[in-house]
Amino acid sequence: MENQQHTPPADGPRAINAPNVIIGLTALFIGIHAGIGLLSEQSYVNVLIRFSFIPARYDGLLQLPGSPYSEWISPLSYALLHGSWLHVLTNSIWMLAFGSALAWRFGTKRFLLFSALCAIAGAGVHFLAHPASLTPTVGASAAISGHMAAVARFAFSAGGPLARSPLRRSQTDFLRPAEPFSAVLRNRSALTFIGIWFAMNLLFGLTGGGLAEDGARIAWEAHLGGFVAGLLLFPILDPVSRKG
Repeated sequence: MENQQHTPPADGPRAINAPNVIIGLTALFIGIHAGIGLLSEQSYVNVLIRFSFIPARYDGLLQLPGSPYSEWISPLSYALLHGSWLHVLTNSIWMLAFGSALAWRFGTKRFLLFSALCAIAGAGVHFLAHPASLTPTVGASAAISGHMAAVARFAFSAGGPLARSPLRRSQTDFLRPAEPFSAVLRNRSALTFIGIWFAMNLLFGLTGGGLAEDGARIAWEAHLGGFVAGLLLFPILDPVSRKG
């Protein structure tokens, strides 16, 4: 079975024991950002226009470089780009923390498909919120928000990895059947986690999207799209039989 290849060690996941797909994606994020940093300003702008997500590209009135291919690939390729070293390192840390638990459970193929769908959903919600925006959107935050939502679906349940002390976790904790979403909403820890996540992103929205490094705007709408997609897609892609 696919999951057997990604089963965490019996003493619980540690950073050095992260799934290969998490290590690979982290290396990819850092490698892409380092490579882009070597480009000339003009070349950097060209890459940004072609591979970032720009909502105004779809209004039919503006012909940007990369069309028509960028219309198809940018809702996913934007997740591979980051605006700064702080941005890429922060996303890598969050992916290590939450993506690892999901990757142990899903295996590589399901994890990558899930991540891609959450990134696309994030781009879709961002487009609905800002259909005429010319501001490039970059970052894996929508996909990682999906990871966080999926982890909330199984990790806080009785016997789940976040319901136990790290010293008492075992490899089976990541493969326990998930409870129905109605049960998740009755789980105080899971509900608190989800509530805090929504509160933080609502704060970004009420403060004008928040400010990241160098004055960059946080695309909180994309986070929201990725998180909701993660909640909905988890039971569809989850390879572990559900309770009941």
